[in-house]
Amino acid sequence: MKLDDAAARLEALGNPTRLKIYRALVRAGAEGMPVGRLQTKLDVAASTLSHHIKSLVIVGLVTQVREGATLVCHANYELMHELLGYMAEECCADGVCPPKVATRVA
Repeated sequence: MKLDDAAARLEALGNPTRLKIYRALVRAGAEGMPVGRLQTKLDVAASTLSHHIKSLVIVGLVTQVREGATLVCHANYELMHELLGYMAEECCADGVCPPKVATRVA
């Protein structure tokens, strides 16, 4: 993955509404979620939802498929894993790892 592509995808996910949309689609699984159901679930105005979904589609994190009169959105799991892998692959690459964080017990 190229740096510019990763930056664009992370920027798209940096908006709270888009992150909510993406998380809902990731949880929806392979069947995806119709736009109407997504709108109801997140209680977002249709125009706002459309704007944010478009941003996620542009960077490839979301795909849309028309099934009859219904527009269904799907998370692009392959790209999600690629982005997460891109972020994690540099961990300890130079032999310097972050210190372990102590777990607090309440």
